[in-house]
Parts: sequence; structure tokens; C-alpha cells
Amino acid sequence: MSWFPRLAALLLAALFCCASFAQADAQQVEPTIAALRAELEKMPTVVESSEDVSALIAQLNTITAATEKFIASRTGELNDLNARLGELGPVPAGGAAAETPDITARRATLTKERNAVDADIRLARLVAVDARQRATDLLAKRRAIFEAQLTERAPTPLGREFWGDLAEAWSGDVDRLQALGSEIKASVGVATQPEHITAVVFSLLFALLIALPGNWLAEHTLTQLAAHVLPAGRLRRSLLVIAIVAANVLLVFLAVRGIYTTFELHGVWGDETRKLGDAMVQSSIFIAFVVGLGRALLSNGQPSWRLPPIPDALAAQLAPFPWLMALVAALVWLPTQVNAVVEASFAAVVATHVVVALALTGMIGAMLLRLRASQAAPFAEETAAAAASAEEAERPLWVGIVLGLVALILVVIWILVAIGYVAMASFLAQQLNWSGIVLAAFYVLFKFADDLFMAVVSSHSSFGQRLQASFGLASRTLDQAAVALSGLSRVALFFYMLIALATPLGTSPGEVFQRSGKFGTGVKVGEIQLVPGAIFSATAVLVAGFIALRIVKNWLDRRFLPTTALEPGMQSSITTLLGYVGGITVIAFALSALGIGIERIAWVASALSVGIGFGLQAIVQNFISGLILLAERPVKVGDWVVLGNAEGDIRRINVRATEIQLGDRSTMIVPNSEFITKTVRNMTLANAEGRVLIRLPMPLSTHATRAREVILAAFGNHPGVLSTPAPSVTLEGVEVGFLIFQAVAYVQSPRIAGTVRSDVLFAILDGLREADLQMAAYPGIPSPTGAPAPAPAVATPAPGILPGTTA
Repeated sequence: MSWFPRLAALLLAALFCCASFAQADAQQVEPTIAALRAELEKMPTVVESSEDVSALIAQLNTITAATEKFIASRTGELNDLNARLGELGPVPAGGAAAETPDITARRATLTKERNAVDADIRLARLVAVDARQRATDLLAKRRAIFEAQLTERAPTPLGREFWGDLAEAWSGDVDRLQALGSEIKASVGVATQPEHITAVVFSLLFALLIALPGNWLAEHTLTQLAAHVLPAGRLRRSLLVIAIVAANVLLVFLAVRGIYTTFELHGVWGDETRKLGDAMVQSSIFIAFVVGLGRALLSNGQPSWRLPPIPDALAAQLAPFPWLMALVAALVWLPTQVNAVVEASFAAVVATHVVVALALTGMIGAMLLRLRASQAAPFAEETAAAAASAEEAERPLWVGIVLGLVALILVVIWILVAIGYVAMASFLAQQLNWSGIVLAAFYVLFKFADDLFMAVVSSHSSFGQRLQASFGLASRTLDQAAVALSGLSRVALFFYMLIALATPLGTSPGEVFQRSGKFGTGVKVGEIQLVPGAIFSATAVLVAGFIALRIVKNWLDRRFLPTTALEPGMQSSITTLLGYVGGITVIAFALSALGIGIERIAWVASALSVGIGFGLQAIVQNFISGLILLAERPVKVGDWVVLGNAEGDIRRINVRATEIQLGDRSTMIVPNSEFITKTVRNMTLANAEGRVLIRLPMPLSTHATRAREVILAAFGNHPGVLSTPAPSVTLEGVEVGFLIFQAVAYVQSPRIAGTVRSDVLFAILDGLREADLQMAAYPGIPSPTGAPAPAPAVATPAPGILPGTTA
């Protein structure tokens, strides 16, 4: 097996095990309830900004997680103490025989420990409830702050008041900027000192080499590796996009982090410039992600590797926009961060909102105009050349709807800026850009998930063909499994995409997963708690259980059972019963992993019993009949049965029906209840041998001994007739003037009895003719001379060769 199927198998196993691994925490000292309560009470109750709210919510989530971990660990201890108390039995009632002092002392000790653990659990639950309530209150405050900021109306940029406020606050903002500028000059002075300048310059040059030539070299190397190492297919395209984006982000992170660390080690940062440095690292990573994603999706250097279905001309026209987005992001980031660092005036903040809204919407508007121009050019060419019109694909309707909706949002943003709702306009512009970035990123992840499972599990892949050969899986089963796994991964990705879309522009991945972690405790539907981790665990149990069951069945069917003395029908019954029992067991374990207990299953079964009594009675009857057939084995696979007018071999006994192959090679599906409630003739139940019976009427003048010898010779000369028990010929009697001879012989199987009987009849007729022994004839049959044969004095029996039967 090459390295790629191994890597793909490891990725697939990691997908199923990620839920279990994500729940494994590092070993650390468990905090006490008193410490958690003290940490909760030390938290401030008054907040002024949304940043403070986010920090407090993160602390509260940490306290809640620690409390839940404490409760989980102590719950197991409490259950153990209850079990140990239960082993001691109930306390003797008044008047009963007293228990021994050792048991009494042991009961008192266990009761004291149980009460202490139970008290700790109750206190921990109170801490968890208080932390959740505090987090809920903080979220409500942040929502109120956010709504107040969005709905706050400022002077419109089209009026004098806006520019008057800006001019009035200009002097104070300039003073603040001068203070920041002085700190920057001081930092530059420190950096240019002889003992620091070498390291600073080297770090800057190294960062430039990593960020620019390093990115180009990494992208070129990854493309060559994908072309020469990865197998041909869709997976290497989506994998290449992810690898390029990851390489860009990693290299840019190393570059800016190296600069930041060098400045930190040499004392270049001041108090305010350090804040700008932290923001610079985060923004650089975000910009690198956007640029890398855009360039990887457009793939102008390798059009055949382009993931989305974009024409080459349109991709070339959109090539500048990833860099333009990086430039706009930098222009948007700089005034926003400076305002936060120097605590600029309200007028400066409003002006920054205006700049952000206009810059982002201007970039989106330019992109829409470029798309419109790229669609108008082919239309002009179509009018000039009518032959090319049939080759142009019509644009999907949803694309036009989305573009129209985006244009409408741009108009709304500009109107909001014009009327003074600049905070809301800035938020909508940022959210619009963020939505585009999120949709592009998850488009790549959707494609990668689909391509991964199709390349690993489907029957067309090399790894899937190995699975098919190893476990005996059908091609259709592998294809269905690939589609199902792809669908499940898409659902999980869609869940995180919705969470990411709901976050503001520039939110870090950690906050996205922190938001998604709120859903980790599950969603309660009625009395059932749907937990994402439990759903993944149940899916993993189902997949692993059925794979293990398939392996055991194949081992029994191919390796173990053929070495036993069991007949093939019994072997098939054992594997079928094992499949039923194993399937029910796997489903029970999966339901248990999902959190559905046996008592709930019993309630569901009792509720379904009403429906079973009315609508599913026949299905249940056939299912139970199938189990009876497999257990009692009145018929088994390979038996020759006669059911009504149907006669054939049993090929398979399924859950609901049995397949019988008839003599004309057709298959008859018979419900299992037919074999239980009706009379069935099993030709091979007790004895697999077949019987050949022939009855011959001959005239009274026939030499009976010679006729017997001829018949026995015909049986003895046929290779299909068994010598033990030996063939026999008896004279049954005289009927209506004829001697009735009955010949009986046995063959290996009833299936060949008809063929052997026909061959023996041909041989008997030839032998009787050679021995000059006449047989009885039908009345009216012409004689060799052409005259009808004389009728006998008495009525003749039925035909000269009476019908024999086979058994």
C-alpha cells in the first residue's frame, strides 16, 4: 500500500475519533470548589465595553468547564459509594436482629464519605449555575452595548456638523497622535542603537524573505509535489488549495512573529507600540489568509487546477482583487487600531467608521463592476458571432440573485452613511466582507470533504477496492458509504459555517470554536438530549460495529465453518443468525452511546406495538417465521422443496422472505410465514437420495423373468443409479389383463431422478425390443401393416407406460 492510501485512512480515522480526542483534557491539578467560588466572586460586576465583556465571558467559561469536570469526577465517586452502601444492605428495622459492630462502623464511614461527596457536588452545581447566570447577564449587557452602538446616530458626513466636530476634536487627537509618534520615535531610536540594529535589520530582512520569495517558493513546491506525488483526481486540487493557504499563513506568521519577538527581546516596544504590534501580528495573519485563499481559488498560474468553475478570462480579471483586499484591509486596520490605542475622540471614531464603510463597499462595488464587465464582453461577442451563442453557458439564477442582493446591501450602506448611521454602515460593510471570506473558505472545505471520502471510500478508488477485496463489500455499498460520510462532514462544516458567519469581521478561530462549544452540551428535543459529541460517538460505534461484524461473518463463512462437519445449509443459517444478533447488538450500543437508555427503547417498543398490531403484523409475522426457519431448520439453504404448485431449490432465507430457484432458473420470493403455516414437502430433509420409480404394463403372455432381467440390466448399466440400495423389480399383480411390473432404483440426488428415469426408460424399451418382448399398446394405434391393432376383450388400462413418480 502506498503512502497516500495510508494517509487518507489516517485522516478518515481521525475524523471519527476527533470527538473523543477533543474531550480528553491534559492531566492537571483539580481545583477545589472554594477556589472556584472565590475566583467567581472576584470577577467585576460592572463592564463598560464589549472587549471587557468578552474577557469576562472567557473566564466564566473556564470556571464552568472546571466545575463540570469536578462534578463528573465526583459523580463516579458518589455512585461507587452508593454501590458499596447497597452491598451492606438496608439498616435493620426496630426489633430485628442487630448487625455486627464492624458493619455498623463501616456503614457510618461510607455514609459520611457519601454525604461529603454529595455536598461537594451540590456546591459545584451552584457554582456552575451562578457562572452561567453571570455569563447570560454579560451577554445581555454586550448585546445592549452592541445595539446601542449600532443604532447611535452621528452627524452625517454630508453636513457641516460632522466636519465641525472633526475640526473641534482635531487638536486633541493630534496631541494623542503626537504622544504615540513620540513613543514610535523612541522605539526606532532603541532599534537603531548599535547593539540592537543588527538583530533588528536581520529580522526585517528575514521576514521579507519568508513572506515574499518564501511564499512563492512554497506555492511552487507544493504545486510540483501535488502534480508528481498525489494521484490524479479531484482530491489533489482541493488539497493543494488548503496546503497553499496554510503555507502562506504559516510563513507570514513566522515572519511577523519573528519581528515581534526580536523587538521584544531588544526592548524596542513601548506600552502603546506593543499593542499595535499585537494587532499587527493578528492582522497580518488574517491578510495572509485572505490573499492566499483568493490566489489559490483563482489559480491563474495553473488553470487546470482551479477548484471553482470560473472561466480563465474572469479569473484573470479577478486576479488583482486578493491584493486589493489586502491593501483595503490594511487601510481599514490602521486607523481602527490607532483609535483604540490612543483613545481617539468620538468624532475620529465616527470618521473611521465612514472610511471603513466606504473603503470596503468601494472594493466590493469594483468587484461587481468587474463581474458585470466580464459578462457583458461575451454578450457583445455573441451579437457579432451568432455561432458562439450556443456554446456560452447560461448563468445560474441564484448567482444573479446573490449579486443583486449584494448590490442592494451596498446601496443600503451608502444610505446609512449619508443619514448618519455610520456605525451600522461600518458593521454591515465588515460583515459583508467577512461573509464572503467565510463562504469562500468553507467552499474549499466542502469540496475537500467530498473529494476526501470519494477518493478513500468509493469503489473507484484504489483504497476502496482494497476494502472491497478484504471485507467482501459491494461496490454500491462503498459508494453509498462515501456519499453518506461526505454528507455528514458537510453537515458538521455547515454548522461551523453558520457560527463563523455570525461572528464579526476578524474574529479568531479560537473564538469561533468557543462559540461552537456552547452547543457542545447538546440541544434538548423533548426528553432526549442531542449532544454533537454523542452523535459522532454513536456514528463511530455504528461504523466500527458493522465493520467488525462483517469481518467476523466473513471469517466464519470462509475460514472456520468450512473446516467443520456442518452442512452448507447449517453454515448459512449460523452466519445469518449471527448477522441478526450482531446487528441488534451494534444498534443497541449506538443508542447507548447516543444517550438513549433501555427504558426509553422499551417505551418506544410499547408505543410501536399498537402500530405493529395493525399495520405491521404481516411483516413481524414473516420476520418471526424467518427466525423459526433458521432455528428449527425444517427447510434450509440447498433443500429441494415443493410448496403448492412451486418446486425448486432454496437459495437464501432472508429476514422477511425466502428465495426459491425454480426449474426454469427463475426465482420465486415466498414469505417466510408460508413455510410455517402451510404444508411444505421437503425432498431432501431426511435423506438427500432420490428415488426413480417406473411402472410397466405388459401382456399376460410376457415372460416375466426375462422382462425382469432386462429391466435390472438397464438399471445396472446406468452410472447414475446407486448400487446400494440395489435396484429392485417387483410384479405388483394383474390388472385388466396386463402384468404390472414396478421398478425402483435410487440416485444421489432427487434433482437428477428425472434425467436418470428417462435414460433408463430408453434403455428398457431397447432391451425389450431386442429380447422380442411385446408391451401393451393403446387401442387404435396402427399396426406395422397399416391396420388398426385389435382391441382387447377387456378394457385396457391407461397408457402402456403408467406414470411413475420420483421421490
